[in-house]
Amino acid sequence: MAQAKGVVAAGHKVTAQAASEVLCEGGNAFDAVIAAMVTATVPEFVFSSIGGGGFLMAKQAGSKKAVCYDFFAQTPRIKKSEDELEFYAINADFGPAIQEFHIGAGATATPGFIQGLYAIHEDLGSLPMTRLFEPAILAARDGVIVTSLHAYLYTIVAPILTASTSAASCFAPGGKLLGTGDTYRNAEFADTLDCIAREGARLFTQGEVAQSMVEQSLDLGGHLTLEDLRDYNVERRSPLCWRYRNHDVLLNPAPAASGALIAFGLALLERVIGKDMTPGPVLLARVMEEINTVRQARGAELAQIVEDPTIAAHVAALEGHKPATRGTTHISIIDGNGNAAAATITNGEGNGHMVPRCGFMLNNMLGEEDLNPGGFHHWKPDTRLSTMMAPTILTKDGDEITVLGSGGSNRIRSAILQLIVNLLDRKIGLDDAVNAARLHVERDGTVSFEEAAWDLVFTDEQRDTLLTAFPDAHGWPETNLFFGGVHAVRKGAKGKFEGVGDPRREGVVEVV
Repeated sequence: MAQAKGVVAAGHKVTAQAASEVLCEGGNAFDAVIAAMVTATVPEFVFSSIGGGGFLMAKQAGSKKAVCYDFFAQTPRIKKSEDELEFYAINADFGPAIQEFHIGAGATATPGFIQGLYAIHEDLGSLPMTRLFEPAILAARDGVIVTSLHAYLYTIVAPILTASTSAASCFAPGGKLLGTGDTYRNAEFADTLDCIAREGARLFTQGEVAQSMVEQSLDLGGHLTLEDLRDYNVERRSPLCWRYRNHDVLLNPAPAASGALIAFGLALLERVIGKDMTPGPVLLARVMEEINTVRQARGAELAQIVEDPTIAAHVAALEGHKPATRGTTHISIIDGNGNAAAATITNGEGNGHMVPRCGFMLNNMLGEEDLNPGGFHHWKPDTRLSTMMAPTILTKDGDEITVLGSGGSNRIRSAILQLIVNLLDRKIGLDDAVNAARLHVERDGTVSFEEAAWDLVFTDEQRDTLLTAFPDAHGWPETNLFFGGVHAVRKGAKGKFEGVGDPRREGVVEVV
């Protein structure tokens, strides 16, 4: 029987197929994740764009070490005055709630997406970039069918997708927003991808695409310059490695906020519960409350809460870095040799304009309220933004490896923490671990939890206990994308592949 070539979990069928095609042709997990990341920017354009950024947690087979590629957004080098900027608020309608976002050219930070792809390829890739970009180019040129989830997302961010003539002509042709079953095509974007694949990252940082991005910034009132694009650096960081239940948990390090806070949550759980106990919903909620508190704490205060210098150092490094908590998507891949790739990417929601002659939208990361607690436009120039994105790898004794991550703004850390607990404390299967009910605690103390799939990990008595401890807790009758979208894959000790695409975000799995 032929050895399996690998497993892929992603947020869209077209994204997953791009990766599986590359694996079938002999590419490794890192080739496959490059293909998947760039392809995701077509069907998952609300979550991702080459005008945004992200992270890749990469672990080569047989190596005890991993590398976290940080190609997230960077603040521009020169800050313009507020009266020079295009920067304004729009309301996104989530139904039960209205959320304010800020868009415009003045909301755009320096993107690192393309630079990240080429850095990963230089270090770890084996197939040519022209081949890895092919699925994305074909998807953009031939079109992809809009799914019900993405049609729903379009309605939520409709004010962004129709904020300009250039955006509306792409996402609301004929004056009507794309809906379920419609075909989304973007020939201009296909041409841009084709040129980048053939000419390299320089086209994005110094060439015609770079010129178009800067043209938009100058014309409309943004901060972005050619120097920002030319001088952007992809950072190769050592993961935050935390030991939990005989597993190594490889987490996104500072300046990302996610890894340190997830490790902090695991540390609290390990100190509170015994080896043969599993945390109930009240304890999980209390731990999430502490995580929210610690996010604002200084390192010295953290050390008093949990006596661990590793966590303390990482959380201390977060001081001055406020987390970006926007729309994201995730891709998990393991190939037949055991190479592992966990990639989380984002574009915020987009700044409302298509880059002239290029067919994509730049990010709006400087319009993130959490980045500006003292008011907008107070960011420090030329600084890597923090984030809650959390590409994660779990390993055990070198024989078993699990790759996971999630979209979902600040719910990412809650989703990842609970998945780790489900796998390592409750010892349930990967499928149930992803599908089980989740809960989340907001910074204001609001507790939300899913009623559906509750009995996979909790009891009715525990629900009553949660409602007694938190009388205002809000129960969602169904699982919901609000609680993230954890796409996870695993290669077991006997070499068996399995994967789960989170149904909350139309996740897809391909074993090839």
